[in-house]
Amino acid sequence: MRDPVVEETTPAAVDPVDARLAARLAALRAERGWSLGELAERSGVSRSTLSRAERAEISPTAATLNRLCHVYGRTMSRLLSEVEVEPAPLLRAAEQPVWEDRASGFVRRSVSPPHPGLRGELIEGRLAPGADIAYDRPPVPGLEQHIWVLEGALDVTAQDAGHHLDAGDCLRLRVWGPTRFRCAGDTAVRYALAVVLP
Repeated sequence: MRDPVVEETTPAAVDPVDARLAARLAALRAERGWSLGELAERSGVSRSTLSRAERAEISPTAATLNRLCHVYGRTMSRLLSEVEVEPAPLLRAAEQPVWEDRASGFVRRSVSPPHPGLRGELIEGRLAPGADIAYDRPPVPGLEQHIWVLEGALDVTAQDAGHHLDAGDCLRLRVWGPTRFRCAGDTAVRYALAVVLP
């Protein structure tokens, strides 16, 4: 079975976060009573990669983690928050993690990151003019999303239905299949995305 990744990276020395992530991945599989073979079939990730990831011999790629998150019914943000030592209750603006996909013109700020004791998180998204992002599946089927446009215009497609949102509009939905976010104007769109686990 071929993994949906370019290559996993083998750390020279085990990073403490990688070690906690490995332990959490092993615990999630054990909680379900699955063998490595069963998890490999469900996720499409090879037994070898799964075994090495659970022993912290490799650091899994984002693609591998996304597949595992799908199988375990959690977002990647939530999985990573589960291996943090002590998530902070207050995150100042300067401390909020920002990730940028320069190729697509998408910037994602984790305003209120996931916390093991909470079911929701808050994200700020920015799409440059012409930016168009498509997701082939939700990380967690039935994921609840509330999309509130703060500036600009956004086109969202979910469950084969298209929605046009202008500043102030809010779209509420549960995500079961592919979704698409497209900046609908000549200026960038900024929106808040509230995500709640089912």
